[in-house]
Amino acid sequence: MKIAKIALISTGALAMLFWGCQGTKSGYSDEEMGLRKTTLLNENLKIESYDYSGKSAGESQLIERSFENAPPMISHSTEDMLPITKDSNACLSCHLPDMAAAVNAVPMPKTHFYNFRSNKNLGASMDENRFNCVICHATQVDAAPLVQNNFAPNFRKSDGRNKSNLIDVVNEGVR
Repeated sequence: MKIAKIALISTGALAMLFWGCQGTKSGYSDEEMGLRKTTLLNENLKIESYDYSGKSAGESQLIERSFENAPPMISHSTEDMLPITKDSNACLSCHLPDMAAAVNAVPMPKTHFYNFRSNKNLGASMDENRFNCVICHATQVDAAPLVQNNFAPNFRKSDGRNKSNLIDVVNEGVR
C-alpha cells in the first residue's frame, strides 16, 4: 500500500513537471539574443568602430566612476602599450604609487598590493594576479549607450566618484 502511494505521487509529480515545462515558446531565436539583432552565427556583422585613441596621458578629463569602487576608466590612449603581459606592462611606469605623484598620474590603489587569496599585504610589491590592467580598466570613449540606462549610483562618501575605498570595505558584511 505504501509503495503504491509513493509510486502514484512520483508519477503525478513527474507528469506535472513534464507538462509544466511545455511552454508556448521554446526559447529565444538567434535574432533575439544580445544587442546584435541578427543571428549569432552571422560572422559578417559590421561592428561600429570607435576612436579609443583619445588624448595623450594627462591631457584628458577623467570620467567619474560608474558606481562605488568601480575600476576607473583609462583616460588616455593605450595604442602603443598593448598587449600587457607580466614582463611588459607600460602602465606601471606611471601608475606605481612611487612614480604617480612625479608624473601627475592616478596611483594604483592598495588593493593592487594585497593578495586576497592569502589575506596578505604585499607592501610595495604588486599582486602578480593584477598585471593585466585592461581586464578591469577600459579606455574612455565618447559613444552613445546601446540601451537606455536609468541606473543612478549611490556613493557613501563624497569622494567616491573619484577614489576607491575597496581595501577598507572588501570584507564588509562578512563574519
